[in-house]
Amino acid sequence: MATYRIADVAKLLGVSDDTARRWAESGKFATTTDEGGRRAVEGAELARFAATLHDPLQPGPVVQASARNRLVGIVTRVLRDAVMAQVDVQAGPHRFVSLLSREAVDELGLEPGVLAVAVVKATNVSVEIPAPR
Repeated sequence: MATYRIADVAKLLGVSDDTARRWAESGKFATTTDEGGRRAVEGAELARFAATLHDPLQPGPVVQASARNRLVGIVTRVLRDAVMAQVDVQAGPHRFVSLLSREAVDELGLEPGVLAVAVVKATNVSVEIPAPR
């Protein structure tokens, strides 16, 4: 299972490093230590916590829009049936839901805790896996 350092957690959740540290210290999500002895969060734990951040409030009016957006986030849920799958990605305060083939989900290895990129163009959301650092 992937683990994420606190700085990465902050970026994925759209908050400051200090906020992520305070959340960890207050027990909002469990931490562990990585091979370098730094505080880290397991992917499944981060996915669980990220899913609680969904804000159902509607945003204000749109002033400008882009035809294409790429939002880095973490997979929080994968629902599969025989042919199709639903993948939820939490990118900061934004939750994206993508419907794609089960085959694509299996080939990408999408599971809760996996780092992913939600690519939005018009009404379609695609999911990509970024190259390892």
